[in-house]
Amino acid sequence: MKFQIHIYTGLFLFSCLLPLDAQEVNVSARFDTSRIYIGDQINYTVIVDQPAEISLDIVSAKDTLVKGIEVLSGPLTDTLALDNGKLRIVQNYLITSFDSGFYEVPPRYAELILESGIRRYYSDYAALEVVRVNITPPDTASGIFDIIGPYGAPLTFGEIVPWILLAALSAVLIWVVLRLMKRFRKARPGYEPVIIREAAHVIAFRELEKLRDQKLWQKGEVKHYFSRLTEIVRQYLEDRYGVFSLELTTSETLEELLKTGFKKDETYIILRDILNAGDLVKFARYKPDPSENEFHFENSWKFVDMTRQREIPEEQVPGNNDKGDKQ
Repeated sequence: MKFQIHIYTGLFLFSCLLPLDAQEVNVSARFDTSRIYIGDQINYTVIVDQPAEISLDIVSAKDTLVKGIEVLSGPLTDTLALDNGKLRIVQNYLITSFDSGFYEVPPRYAELILESGIRRYYSDYAALEVVRVNITPPDTASGIFDIIGPYGAPLTFGEIVPWILLAALSAVLIWVVLRLMKRFRKARPGYEPVIIREAAHVIAFRELEKLRDQKLWQKGEVKHYFSRLTEIVRQYLEDRYGVFSLELTTSETLEELLKTGFKKDETYIILRDILNAGDLVKFARYKPDPSENEFHFENSWKFVDMTRQREIPEEQVPGNNDKGDKQ
């Protein structure tokens, strides 16, 4: 009797010495289904629930789970945080089988390395039945039957993409050919399209007159007024001198204008004052007096008039006088 008491006491003390974390490890393994046809693909999942503070080594499968069940891919491992300071580690395998039969996959296990040795935690067995597809009558002697035709494989996106690209490429080529034909097509005999381009100052004067008739600054729309005024002047610079002022700052505009041979004379100062005034109103919230609004409008008109391209009188064209003398 005393001997039995000592044994129970020793077992109790030994169990107390075991790590509490080790007693909380649970390993399970299962298939998505217990029955498949030959060639089907399903998942085989290993789940390990463990305390967060320990580190387990989960032994992974390589090419097969058992003879007859092949591993196509995996394991794909994911870690989830559970309640009470636990972790769940999930390993997924994609498997298939080409041999019919009933299979029992041995338990999967995780290892915990302790100072006293290695402790393993096992799952249960996982069962899988692989069956053949029954495509013949039960009694083949009962009569002659047609041969089962091959199954049609589903059309995949990868097979459709080349045809989509081919159609898109064909459409682009057709569009390019039509454009080239239209561009290089010969004009009808005796017909030549004539494009009349208005002079830069004509366009500028017309737009300035429209701006004056709108009476923007009189309505309190001063910022809109100066934006439109400087836009007209900048467009004039582009049409007259080839300076793309709409895409440049005021300082960049003046620098590009000087590169065209423009001199720093009175017209240069007028242009600089107009553009600077527009910048002050648009960006510095400057509020000019009504007299300033009129002043900059008149200066814009004056600048266009002073710099517009003058037409050379016919009698001053070289050669015309000589022709007249000859007559």
